[in-house]
Amino acid sequence: MPLSISHNYSLRKHNTFGLDVKAERFVAYDTVEELITVLADIRNDKQRTLHIGNGSNLLFTKDFKGTILHSNIKFIDILSRDRDEVMVRVGAGVAWDDFCAAMARNGYYGPENLSHIPGEVGAAAIQNIGAYGVEVESIIHEVETIEISTGNPRVFQASECQYGYRDSIFKNQLQGQYIVTAVVFRLSPSPKCHLDYGQLQELQSSTTTPSPQAIRDAVIAIRRSKLPEPQDLGSAGSFFKNPVVPVEVYQHIALSYPTVPHYVINEDSVKIPAAWLIEQCGLKGKELGGAAVYERQPLILVNKHNAKPNDIIALADHVKQCVYNKFNITLNPEVNYI
Repeated sequence: MPLSISHNYSLRKHNTFGLDVKAERFVAYDTVEELITVLADIRNDKQRTLHIGNGSNLLFTKDFKGTILHSNIKFIDILSRDRDEVMVRVGAGVAWDDFCAAMARNGYYGPENLSHIPGEVGAAAIQNIGAYGVEVESIIHEVETIEISTGNPRVFQASECQYGYRDSIFKNQLQGQYIVTAVVFRLSPSPKCHLDYGQLQELQSSTTTPSPQAIRDAVIAIRRSKLPEPQDLGSAGSFFKNPVVPVEVYQHIALSYPTVPHYVINEDSVKIPAAWLIEQCGLKGKELGGAAVYERQPLILVNKHNAKPNDIIALADHVKQCVYNKFNITLNPEVNYI
């Protein structure tokens, strides 16, 4: 098929907030070779460029002046399988949950706790998505990329990606320098379960080990009970990162809130759920313009009434200010402002 190039293109279907912003130029490519050709044209024209997945972690603040790139590289290939591990190579344009579903059907453990997260495989490797006790870095073997400035391929081993909490080298030192084209995952054909999170503990049994499909089904049920479906209510999932604070800050909060939920990082640092902080500020259901704090999960900001980008920005700023005023903690967005 010929390369798909569109002008003055609506990005409504390419951002899960459902914001009707436009891209000056939108290019969808099907192969690495097409990507290399497009990048050469962009370098010659010195165009501003942004590569996106399905826009599940983006907040477009206005129309994009330049070229938006999107991958249609879609394949799932089993590279090898033995008693201990399965190596699976996946195209960057594959919907993340389609990959999770396929692996669960095959009985391979690894991505099941990350089921039903919107987005694509390439973006997952950049963002280091995580949920219910698992981060994607734990199953990534290597990340295949193309360097934007040269068109040259480069393979990053997982150890080179500098993964951290919702973080990677691709979001810091190498931000905007590489495009992910495929990811190789190391999965397990034998049970390797992570069931310590909340309701997943119900799957633990002394006699029966849950299948990847059973864990996936449980995760999906939990997510659907708490989170809005993007097609029903636009959002970008968790808007803020859970803050990691000095232990002294946690101890001060615990004087007034003895049951404050927390996770010990080390002897000096504690992670406090951002959702709890927001809820204590009485912000569940808070609306500004067309944007709102989701009433069932305050970590989610939603497009409730045909919101404009500025509505969501203003609401996010309001939430941050309220949390800072009450707890002296600064929330940082997990969502990328464009």
